[in-house]
Amino acid sequence: MKRFAVRVFGCQMNAYDGDRIRTSMIHLGWTECPEEDAEVVILVTCSIREKAEQKVVSEIGRYNLRYRNTGSPAVVLVGCMAQRIGLQIAKKFRCVRLVSGPRHLGLVPQGIEDALADGARRFFMDEDPKALEDLEVVPTERTNPYKAYVTITYGCDRFCTYCIVPYVRGRLQSRDHGEILKECRELAASGVSEITLLGQNVDAYGKDKEGEYGFASLLKDVSEIEGIKRLRFATSHPRDFDEDILEVMARTPSICRAVNLPVQSGSDRILRAMNRGYTREQYISLVKKIREALPGISLTTDLIVGFPNETEEDFMDSYNLLDELRFDIVHTAAYSPREGTKAAAMEGQTDNRVKADRLNRINDLQSRIARELNEEYVGREEEILVDGPAPRGENSLQGRTKTDKVVIVKGPSELLGKYVRVKIVRASHWSLEGEII
Repeated sequence: MKRFAVRVFGCQMNAYDGDRIRTSMIHLGWTECPEEDAEVVILVTCSIREKAEQKVVSEIGRYNLRYRNTGSPAVVLVGCMAQRIGLQIAKKFRCVRLVSGPRHLGLVPQGIEDALADGARRFFMDEDPKALEDLEVVPTERTNPYKAYVTITYGCDRFCTYCIVPYVRGRLQSRDHGEILKECRELAASGVSEITLLGQNVDAYGKDKEGEYGFASLLKDVSEIEGIKRLRFATSHPRDFDEDILEVMARTPSICRAVNLPVQSGSDRILRAMNRGYTREQYISLVKKIREALPGISLTTDLIVGFPNETEEDFMDSYNLLDELRFDIVHTAAYSPREGTKAAAMEGQTDNRVKADRLNRINDLQSRIARELNEEYVGREEEILVDGPAPRGENSLQGRTKTDKVVIVKGPSELLGKYVRVKIVRASHWSLEGEII
């Protein structure tokens, strides 16, 4: 029996790719198992920050010790990190038998079988940023049977100066909307009731093609598929979040009231250096427009501290922006130089101690804001999709509201996959606690 394991690092798009690889391997007759029993370990990797890469290298080192002693497991390295430094890693670690960039996943499953059969390594690198050998399989073998991700765009054309994505995932390419709708219908038929549409910048969907079929049209069409009770999407870019998206959301109840709108900095000077393409005031105006059109919406954002040449004044612009706009969640990070990006070559790199201090201060602020916003839910009744066991607590399950709030409830496992109404009784800065009505 051929046995494999999949480990996913990083974003939701990697989770989607991991599910597709898992499905393809099972279709080829392989059996998924714990990594310690696997002949092949497939690592779906991330390059967004240096720490993410270091973790993967450490894991490969551990596998390599076993491989040198027993000849197993063979390691398959795919995704962003594989594209960026996979060839270097393969030279260092004998256990790495296949390396693939994110735009050549279609060659991976058969490539694994071929590499094991003849003993030769396989390298499928994304040399052309517009070429695509995709893995065209509906991810029916998922870790969660009730929810599914569907990638709608590949790559990005924005070239923010800190971001490695255009260099490892290539240029923007929108999937054919007919293929997306077919996949969503198959997922719905398999029991999926919640779908999240994914892209580095979902709002840019269709802008690389001629015609008027854009992201708003796709949202409308997916929302009309029978069986899809909830529709989410991530991630948006402020430059591309058009009014027609808001119009579709406002008249479509199944589209969840949650938007991730990365700001990255509250300083106009830093925004220009980042090549974000908008000003602080333009961003604030967009947030106000979204909240007016969709009252009660949950807004989350991403923010980087310690970008090259960021002064204390620049940092305070970001700090005060968060204090003013009061996001439900802020995904914060200290700037991490990525080799090959413009920002990595800039003079005036910020000291690590300064980055750490600013990160702590921004996180303290956001923890307070998040708790205050979550406490407003106490006493309300909400509907959640119970989608898995909670990380802590006996007989504890968790689900999410339409505004993407995590709710912990006590209940039997028979509730998994069901929509239930709960009364919110407690709140913390990261989740809510509810009682089933």
